[in-house]
Amino acid sequence: MSGKKPVAGGVTSIEDAVAHIARHPPVCGVEYVDLSQALFRVLAEDVIASRPVPGHDSSAMDGYAFRRSDLPPDGRLPMSGRAAAGHPFQGTLPPRTVVRIFTGGVIPEGADTVAIQEDCFSEDGVIALPTTLKAGANRRLAGEDVSQGTTVLTRGTRLRPQDIGIAAAVGRPALLVHRQIRVAVIATGDELRPPGRPLPPGCIYDSNRHTIGAVLRSLGAEVSDHGLVADQRSLIRDVLSEAASENDLVITSGGVSAGEEDHVRPAVQDIGSLNFWKLAIKPGRPVAMGDVAGVPYLGLPGNPVSAMVTFWLIGRPLILRLMGATDLSLPRFPVVSTFHHFHRPGRREFLRARVSAGPAGTMQAEIYPSMSSGMLSSLTWSDGLVEVHENTRDVEIGDVLSYLPYSFL
Repeated sequence: MSGKKPVAGGVTSIEDAVAHIARHPPVCGVEYVDLSQALFRVLAEDVIASRPVPGHDSSAMDGYAFRRSDLPPDGRLPMSGRAAAGHPFQGTLPPRTVVRIFTGGVIPEGADTVAIQEDCFSEDGVIALPTTLKAGANRRLAGEDVSQGTTVLTRGTRLRPQDIGIAAAVGRPALLVHRQIRVAVIATGDELRPPGRPLPPGCIYDSNRHTIGAVLRSLGAEVSDHGLVADQRSLIRDVLSEAASENDLVITSGGVSAGEEDHVRPAVQDIGSLNFWKLAIKPGRPVAMGDVAGVPYLGLPGNPVSAMVTFWLIGRPLILRLMGATDLSLPRFPVVSTFHHFHRPGRREFLRARVSAGPAGTMQAEIYPSMSSGMLSSLTWSDGLVEVHENTRDVEIGDVLSYLPYSFL
């Protein structure tokens, strides 16, 4: 991700940052994996159906299969056999007879219609069928779901459970996917201590490595934890170099602002370069992106909320792109505001929000009482982010805003 260093004081929009990420090539390497190991991996090939699904005409219901043109005025036909899923009727349907059939059973050769069992009754081996059925009723046609030769999945798709299901349905036991990426996670700050250790005055427990590591794993990345690093430029530079030599991406939290104790940005520039280091959002303005020793680099803010919000907005698309994904978008849904919120134009703001059903089928949003970027509890209280555009002034009750649910992040 090396490139021209940003002009001092320059601020990057989310759209420009994501556009920059979209141009980045994925990490090299592909492999075949069993379907059981393919969840959330990114396809490196198109998956084309080598057979139709279903592979034969089948019954959509439990009932009786028959030839519609054979049906007499009284609807009574004798039964000549049975067809269950996996156990087809052998041969051709004899004229003017029915076959007992079950859901998924192959429609016998010569039959074209199925009457559901609830509409029929049996007496001495003769089945009384409804006479109003149209030819083809309750029949699933071969290839009705997927035709042979259809591309069912395209390369660059991040595989969901239903995608794995359709790959199985067309007979694929394994898929060619991009290899998993390995991500180094580093937290910087003299005040940080690992959870469970004694906490000296002025210190706090480190949460960022754990939250960032968890969301990385949920995206399908392998995580390499490089621990806590003190606020010393030389130490940070050494850990960055080590992390870059072993990983496909390096992520830090803290130290990317412009204060006297923010040493990460100059340490990165000692061994790499930055494409930008300010993002026009709130929370999370100090965000750095570039490379260290030729490996992509992402620097997140130190405040826990800022770190998570900027990771969802910038880190998530970066991870997906390095994994080979082509769709980096975040789904947004309209919600109605139930709150007043003062907003100063110029930066896009993301408010921690909880959504519930409102009148007339609308979804309405309430926000956490405090928008402090240090309140990690606001993320556990909320279920998503409400987006306030940079050109918007104050938010009023009844305004329609965009909502990004955590479940899609």
